[in-house]
Amino acid sequence: MSRLVLVANRVPDPGERGATAGGLAVALKDAVTRRDAVWFGWSGATAEATSATPREAVHGRLTYATIDLGAADYRQYYQGFSNGALWPVLHYRLGVARFDREDWIGYRRVNAAFAAALAPMLRADDTVWIHDFHLFSLAAELRALGCKQRIGFFLHVPFPPRQVFAGLPHAQSILEALAAADVIGVQTGDDAGNLRDALVAIGQAETAPKVHAFPIAIDTAGFATLAARRFRTKEVDRLRLSLAGRALAIGVDRLDYTKGLPQRIAGFGKLLERFPRHRAKVTFLQVAPVSRGDVAQYRALRRELDEMVGRINGQYAEPDWGPIRYITRAVARPTIAGYMRLARIGLVTPLRDGMNLVAKEYVAAQDAEDPGVLVLSRFAGAALELDGAVLVNPLDADDIADGLDIALSMPAEERGARWQRMAAAVRSNTAATWCRDFLAALEDGAAARD
Repeated sequence: MSRLVLVANRVPDPGERGATAGGLAVALKDAVTRRDAVWFGWSGATAEATSATPREAVHGRLTYATIDLGAADYRQYYQGFSNGALWPVLHYRLGVARFDREDWIGYRRVNAAFAAALAPMLRADDTVWIHDFHLFSLAAELRALGCKQRIGFFLHVPFPPRQVFAGLPHAQSILEALAAADVIGVQTGDDAGNLRDALVAIGQAETAPKVHAFPIAIDTAGFATLAARRFRTKEVDRLRLSLAGRALAIGVDRLDYTKGLPQRIAGFGKLLERFPRHRAKVTFLQVAPVSRGDVAQYRALRRELDEMVGRINGQYAEPDWGPIRYITRAVARPTIAGYMRLARIGLVTPLRDGMNLVAKEYVAAQDAEDPGVLVLSRFAGAALELDGAVLVNPLDADDIADGLDIALSMPAEERGARWQRMAAAVRSNTAATWCRDFLAALEDGAAARD
């Protein structure tokens, strides 16, 4: 079996394990434990200039290879073009995007620097798997250096309709660079159709057949075991006792404007306004660790949420009950798993999401004898797989309130039937099958170039 070379914007800390590892590290666990592998990318550190030579650390069959980013490259490539332009456009938010020609130059420069640092490490029979929008140009940069290995690219976020993507300056250059990959993966059939349409529209019809949907998934059995194990721990017992028999609704998200957090808070407020029978009978816990706190839009989002939570709690709280509990620090993944098992409702309402693994984790965490209800945005990729969820429009606070009322009023028999359908879906498509399906398409269908 050839060596697998994973390339992503960030390389996980070698000391991270399942309790603290990020979503991509968890999803790729199967791929890096079955063969010799290299994980290449940014260290997370900044320096005076971007590193030319990676630092390597070997852990068993996995080698971590990292470079530091120069301060200017960090601003232009990461904060600027990746997060200021690509992230909002890919999430259908053209009005939020910020465009600067220098950021585009920095983005191309860092993709070229990644290629220059990685190319000397590659062996002739390596399989290279590039991840996400930060590195749209990397496959083309590697080809320009003469690399002939099989190269796959996977986009973890949505791909919008071509008319939306065309609003991004240099959209055509990005699409042309993707042609250098042998297989291009996206989350859903809709994303695949959008990307193929965009490629055909710029004269890249021959690249369109390389695009396929590979819905990302979780380690279902592992997360289910984790949730059951953590259900009877001190942290979960404290939460259980504090609820005093009330139902728990839970949301777990990065603090990001794509996650629909203000709309979700407003929807819960509408529940209390329109359905007073639920007052003092349900508590909503939102865990939203701060991300990109140095970006003005994210600081403004946090202020908005602080004000909304305070207003709803002030309006509806009782001396022995607060409607919303709001945490902006990270909570350990095992504890979250226990909280999810306790929760009667999982509330997942992104305005747009490539997949949303939190929805799948909530399903996996449930007790089969008494499962909760998933209230899910119809604009999350996971909605296509989890047909037992109560689907809502995240832009409509009243629709969210209606969904919450349905979930809180749902009889046990219906809860069980809905959960069984979703549990079957998350058991059949796991992180391991996602990895194997993508790599099979890349390794079986794309021979190394002559």
